[in-house]
Amino acid sequence: MQKATIQLETLTCPSCSQKIENATKSINGVEKESVKVLFNSSKVKFDFDSEKISVEDVEKAITALGYEVMKSQVKAK
Repeated sequence: MQKATIQLETLTCPSCSQKIENATKSINGVEKESVKVLFNSSKVKFDFDSEKISVEDVEKAITALGYEVMKSQVKAK
């Protein structure tokens, strides 16, 4: 497993955070219990299996919801 943080442009409401959290948790390869959307800092943090998905896959899912990704950071766990 690896840890990732995705910085979003801005989150304007708590329901946006919930929408992103639900979408991220539904991605095969993301450890569902690890997903945290930080409303105040506009960040999405999660652990993932790099053999199943990439951070780019998660970014695409988030941008498909209409949110802009600023940058991503991945760390080995």
